[in-house]
Order: sequence, then structure tokens, then C-alpha cells
Amino acid sequence: MAESARIDKWLWAARIFKTRSIAADACKNGRITINGCNVKPSHMIRSGEVVCVKKPPVTYSFKVLECVERRVGAKLLAGIYENVTDPKQYELLEMSRISGFIDRARGTGRPTKKDRRAIDEFVDPAMFGFDDGFDDDFDDAE
Repeated sequence: MAESARIDKWLWAARIFKTRSIAADACKNGRITINGCNVKPSHMIRSGEVVCVKKPPVTYSFKVLECVERRVGAKLLAGIYENVTDPKQYELLEMSRISGFIDRARGTGRPTKKDRRAIDEFVDPAMFGFDDGFDDDFDDAE
């Protein structure tokens, strides 16, 4: 077991990123932080440090338990890192999944018929369900 490891190799070995080059790009673009500071791909990490990984819209946090530079099997990940991500981040992820089809990305074009029906199904109960009986209550007040 090594005392330290390069952050880009560790992110790849711990299966947080699919390839090492994607992990290195994330470091270069400021999406990887340790103790609130952006790190370069060559930064050496040690056991006990907390690595924050920004994958919009969520920021994941992992506590390093073991420094590895060789990719390990998925069953062995429990010994490599501990997921210490704030539960509010997972709520944010769920909310973005639910409302994902309402906020369409720019350049995706018009909604398909299926998308439009899903939007209508989502919006109708939420936006227009409140005025059932609203007029009746207003008439009684006069």
C-alpha cells in the first residue's frame, strides 16, 4: 500500500471517472478540490484527505481510505474510499432529474410529442389544479 498517489490516477483507480484523461481534465478545469483548493492532476493525495468532485449539479465528497494508482474491482471500492457526500446534494440531484424535461438545454430543438405530453402532464396538475372550487368560495364571500 502506497502512502500517497497522484489525484488523477486515484480518481481513475477508484472508478470515480471512466478514464484517467477525463480525471485529469476535471482537475485542470477546477472541478476537483481538496480542502477547498483546486488541485492539479499531479497533486499527491494521502489517506484521510477529503476529495470533492463537482459533477454538475452535484458535488460529491470522498474520504480517501487507501492510496491506489492501479484500478481495482468494483467490489473492493469500500476499502478505497468512503462516500461522505452531503444528503442535500442527492436531493438536489433528484430534483434536477424530476424537473429535467422542463428546463430544456439550449440548442436541443423543439420538444417531441412525447416530451410535450410529459410537460403537459407535469404542469397541468401542479399549475392549474388549484382553481377547482375557487370561484365557489369567492361567490360565498360576497
